[in-house]
Amino acid sequence: MITGGASGIGRAICEVFAEAGALVHIVDLEASKGNELSGFLNVDERRAIFQRCDITDQSAVAALFSQIHEAGPINILINNAGIAHVGSASGTAREDFEKVMRVNVHGAYHTLHACLPYMIEDGGGSIVNIASTVASVAIPDRFAYMTSKGALLSMTYSVAIDYIDSGIRCNAISPGRVHTPFVDGFIARNYPGKEAEMFEKLSMDHPIGRMAKPVEIADLALYLCSDEAAYVTGSNHEIDGGFTKLKTK
Repeated sequence: MITGGASGIGRAICEVFAEAGALVHIVDLEASKGNELSGFLNVDERRAIFQRCDITDQSAVAALFSQIHEAGPINILINNAGIAHVGSASGTAREDFEKVMRVNVHGAYHTLHACLPYMIEDGGGSIVNIASTVASVAIPDRFAYMTSKGALLSMTYSVAIDYIDSGIRCNAISPGRVHTPFVDGFIARNYPGKEAEMFEKLSMDHPIGRMAKPVEIADLALYLCSDEAAYVTGSNHEIDGGFTKLKTK
């Protein structure tokens, strides 16, 4: 189960997991993108199913997980769906703050609440929450987004300790900036005519000198859900080109 699976990092995760042999459930609101991706993945013996679902609707999430579990165990949950927001605490409207919380925090709670009983019933599983470097390191004007990702990181630790005896592992991935269509759109909207300049500036925020590729995040998620990572739980895995530990200014 991969939320926000139809585009960006989520799409890369779906592709990598399908290639590894998983039956991938692409959970997203974007029907056209989700159907296109499932069609693309259902070749060469790969398997994928698009599931349109609004993760902010708890009853809809519960119904989806029940439906899927009737067909077989849910071994893996990737909480990837999320939205961003630009603004300081005083510059963030209540409506915008609540919208970010509904998707990034409540959405993850809804999937965890629905999924965990099934994982317990089936003898275990692996959960990966896609957090962010901003859960640990501050950047300007990201009040709501940072708050939501900090909450998601804490949820990771809570689930890891509460369900370790049930054979459930829960880890977080904290990417730096990842080059996705969202980033290109953000630059185009906010810096018209200066796209190349801003792309370079944002890339150089990372000591390694570039943004991450979505597949690099996906490969880490695959490892964390594999048998090779059987000893890994309650961990936050920074994949940020040195941003968290090496950036000096």
